[in-house]
This record gives sequence, C-alpha cells and structure tokens, in this order.
Amino acid sequence: MSDEVRTIRAAQPRAQRPDRMRRVDVGGLELSVLEWGSEASQPILLAHGGFDFAGTWDVFAPLLASRGLRVIAWDQRGHGDSDVSALYTWEADIRDAAQVIKSLRLTEPIPVLGHSKGGGMLNQLAEVLPSHIKAVINLDGIPNERGFSNQVDRSDIHALDGELKGWLDHRRRSAQVARRADSIEGLAERRRTMNPRLSVDWLKYLVTVGARHDKDGWRWKIDPTLRFGPSGAWRPQWAIPRLKGLRLPYLGIIGTVKEEMGWGTTPEEALPILPTGAEFHALAETGHFVHIERPDDVADIVGDFLQRAL
Repeated sequence: MSDEVRTIRAAQPRAQRPDRMRRVDVGGLELSVLEWGSEASQPILLAHGGFDFAGTWDVFAPLLASRGLRVIAWDQRGHGDSDVSALYTWEADIRDAAQVIKSLRLTEPIPVLGHSKGGGMLNQLAEVLPSHIKAVINLDGIPNERGFSNQVDRSDIHALDGELKGWLDHRRRSAQVARRADSIEGLAERRRTMNPRLSVDWLKYLVTVGARHDKDGWRWKIDPTLRFGPSGAWRPQWAIPRLKGLRLPYLGIIGTVKEEMGWGTTPEEALPILPTGAEFHALAETGHFVHIERPDDVADIVGDFLQRAL
C-alpha cells in the first residue's frame, strides 16, 4: 500500500475493509465475496448498486456487524474484483446472488439488503427464491411507473430485436476500450459529477478500494461495456406487481433528494406498491446513497427492523 493510499484511508477512520475475502464460482465466472463480523453471527446479504462495488459498504457494513450481524457482500459481475462477462443480464445477476447465498451453506433463510439496482434485484430474488429469504430491505431501489429509458416489451419481437442489436453494437464498440487512466483526485472528481452530495475525501477513499493502479494511473474496476439501468429487458409494470405480491417482512428506505444515479421514486409512488405490512422511511435532505450520507441513521433503522423481523 502506497503512502498516498494509506493517508487517504486514514482520513476515513470509520471505514473498515472486510474481515474475510473469498471467491465464488458461478458457472466458470468468479465473484469476489467480502464479509464483516463473526462467522457465528446472524448472516445478512448486501447487494450494491450499478457501477458500484462491495467496498461502498465499508462504513455501513461494520455498523451492522457491530450490531451482531455477519455481513456478506459481493462485487457483481463486471464490477470491482469479480470477473467480467461476455454479456450482462438482470437474470444473471439474480442467479449470482442465489449462488452467493448457496455458498454460505446455511440451513435457515436470511435477510437481504440491496441499494438501488441491488434493491431491485433482491426484490425479484425474494419472489423466485422465497425459501432462502427471511426479509428484504430496499435502500432507494423501489420502482416507479416512470421506470428507465431502456424499457423493452418482451412480447414485442421487433423491440427485442432492436434491444439486442443495440446491445451487441455497444459491445462491439466497447470491446477493445479501456477506461481512461487518471489520478486518485481526478477519478474522485469525475465520480463527483454523478455523486455531488458525497464528499471528495470519501470519493477518494472509494478510488483506493474500487479502482486499480496501473502504470499510467488509476482506473475504476468496472467493465467499460456495462451500461446504466437494468441489464436486458425490464419494465416497471413487471416489477411493481412482483413487489406488491411479496409476503415477507419488508423495509423500504428512500432519499428525498433526486440524483442522476437514483430511481427518483417519491413516497407517494412507493407507499401504494409496497407489500402489505411493509415498513417505510423517507429520509429528508438525503440523496440516493442513503447508507453513505446517513450510515448511523440507516443502520439504526435496519437494526430495529431486523430485531422485529427475525
């Protein structure tokens, strides 16, 4: 570790790198899995958002671990220290989550927590794998009718053809592309355009855990072929009924300040579509990254919810 990295990390005394790291094979592709807390504690699975990595939990995860939880997170395929893939789909990410749970060799269902894209993924995982999920916690990943710009109707053959062609064309264009190298400060400033509410010091810390140092500078460890939004065909009209139909303890937390990377779901949109009996919190003056802006408050809410749900 260089002196520069050591200094940057020392400026974030609450951030803690994981206690354990391992690799999980998912059909020939390996995922990087991180853990905080005692292996004997109650496990909880965390899923990060798109264009993020498990290191973004480095403050929040230790807070949960201090509450007696074994916190497990993983870098999604194409992110962080996990392998890249030839193509990316929403369904593949959900299967990866299931495989990470399987790797824990547990005999009881566990609670899961996801941020943004990770929250949307775990909504669906709870639907398709209910015997493995005890409760769902969604951090600013609750869908709304407005959805994303890349919605595709699975029943429309021509629309699917266009989506697949567009994805493959994008893949061809970017297959030989490498992310532009920069300094730690440069990468932090570039990310700040997407995360304006997060401090530069925190973003610099993220560079030290989510980027690699090459000979010509630092690069984010994120596959340049990835695109924003759910990978593959996705429509809020599919996600909303699935969410409302879940029959298990559910906690939704959103930020009320809209940001470019956020879903932008309002309390008025969220409340009618949550599962029956769900708990919901809208945090005032808080952006999309609720667990980074207000880690203590979110950890308290999550801890109280789990104490009742478990």
